[in-house]
Amino acid sequence: MSAEKTDSKGEPASAAAPSDFIRDIVAQHVAEQRYPKIVTRFPPEPNGYLHIGHAKSICLNFGIARENHGQCNLRMDDTNPTKEDVEYVESIMADVHWLIDGWADHCLGFKPKGTHPAASIRDGKTDFFLAPIPATSPNAEPFFASDYFDALYEFALVLIRKGKAYVCDLTPEETEAYRGAPDKPGKESPFRNRSVEENLDLFARMKAGEFPNGARTLRAKIDMASPNIWLRDPLLYRIRHTPHHHAGDKWCLYPLYDYAHCLSDYIEGVTHSICTLEFEVHRPLYDWILESLDLPRPLPHQYEFAKFIPSYMVVSKRRLIQLVQDGAVTGWNDPRMPTISGFRRRGVPARAIRTFVQNLGVTKYESLTDIAVLEHAIRDELNGTAQRRLGVLRPLKLVLTNIPAGESVPCTAINDPQSETPTTRQIALTREVFIETDDFAEVPPPKYFRLKPGGEVRLKYACIIKCDEIIKDTSGRITELRCTADLTTRTGQPNADRKVKGTIHWVSASACIDAEVRLYDRLFTVPEPAAEDDFKKHLNPHSLEVVTAKLEPSLATAKVEGRFQFERLGYFTVDAEDSAPGKLVFNRTITLKDTWKA
Repeated sequence: MSAEKTDSKGEPASAAAPSDFIRDIVAQHVAEQRYPKIVTRFPPEPNGYLHIGHAKSICLNFGIARENHGQCNLRMDDTNPTKEDVEYVESIMADVHWLIDGWADHCLGFKPKGTHPAASIRDGKTDFFLAPIPATSPNAEPFFASDYFDALYEFALVLIRKGKAYVCDLTPEETEAYRGAPDKPGKESPFRNRSVEENLDLFARMKAGEFPNGARTLRAKIDMASPNIWLRDPLLYRIRHTPHHHAGDKWCLYPLYDYAHCLSDYIEGVTHSICTLEFEVHRPLYDWILESLDLPRPLPHQYEFAKFIPSYMVVSKRRLIQLVQDGAVTGWNDPRMPTISGFRRRGVPARAIRTFVQNLGVTKYESLTDIAVLEHAIRDELNGTAQRRLGVLRPLKLVLTNIPAGESVPCTAINDPQSETPTTRQIALTREVFIETDDFAEVPPPKYFRLKPGGEVRLKYACIIKCDEIIKDTSGRITELRCTADLTTRTGQPNADRKVKGTIHWVSASACIDAEVRLYDRLFTVPEPAAEDDFKKHLNPHSLEVVTAKLEPSLATAKVEGRFQFERLGYFTVDAEDSAPGKLVFNRTITLKDTWKA
């Protein structure tokens, strides 16, 4: 491993600060001293696990906070109780902590546990603000939009009193029909001109649970002829008699995302609300709601960037849920899934993901990103950090006939060849060893430099051997090879410099351990599986192969999520869920080279 200099947060000290159009805007605001502190936020809805696409938003929002000595709030935008769950909240927290740990966790804004903003309405103006506390405090928890339900309700009352919101009795189907089309103006609801008093009365009764689901909504009164369809009297509240995972059964009236999002930003003192491009058309509504309330503090502003679209993956939550529910994968954290928890279980380092998404840049143009670029970042990171070990995935027994049974020859192996000061360990060359079945060919093709009848190869860290005899069973299957070891070709011996063209790995048959090894590959066989409704027809039937491998004994004490390079094979990690003492399970993180073929 190279002795790379890092800063106090574990990042390369020589790395240039990222530059993009959003950071340029923030830099200008900092120079103007427009805000006392830069505050961003990462606001996922807890209706699924985070995926690799979210990593770009996490690194952007936390990165801007980190670079400007600011704060990034982790907020659950939990306004839809029918799809959200505590499981997703917990998974999001774990994934964010893992991804930013040691890099930007000092920027993570949390709130005192159980606190809610209190409304104070003075002179027609409503002011809210939550003062965050360090995430390391035992009394800290992430922000929740549902903690603001009381405040959001008070804001809605202000809009009604100003004549800017009304209760509508149209059904969902009628509301959609009245909205019109992008090239056709909408039609005003027959309930649009209700009096303020009637709207206040109906809205209070909606909150009290008097009406069934879908009977009434609260809508903003904007412009049914607007060319921006999101300004055609959008819904602000809907009735849903469903308990909430965080707020309990207090509410049957829930705010819509567009209404809750901008006000949650305001309540938390967010300065730069950074979203993906699909929310660009929502920005006028974001601004309209905030400006309609005459709020006393500087308002947050929304900025949009292009999301990350990876090849050979689907990142739609709907389709990820389908993969889980249909049993195409073992769960949200299946190492073949594009979820952050799947990448973590597969052994991908958090810094590799951060490096990858930061190198993607931040633009206004969406495009498909070749996942090979991410795989390169993973290999590059693991090459410098993973300890080297020997393992054989598909063992073939080899007998070194000139080494007596019960005896062994000590050999020195290198743990970290990329380091400026490599360390070593001792391994034992014994009479019987295992090599990879693919490292022997009875009838070799041209330019084959591995073991063959009468041929020589070097056993890595040991010596040169020569194949003398092939032993087969009655069916003709090769059961073992008998070879001679030239022990004078070991390091420090007279013929250590003798050259042969092939070097292969091995493990001692008498000093090795068995382990289940899961060989993961890409989940889909085409670059854009999401382009078709029947995306599952492109599932890769070879995305997982399970083998019983022979590993060198030092791996018996490998820790969960420990990362290793099995020499000549790839990078592997100890599985965090299924490994147990005496029953090791390793997941292949990635091969040493890109050998993918669709």
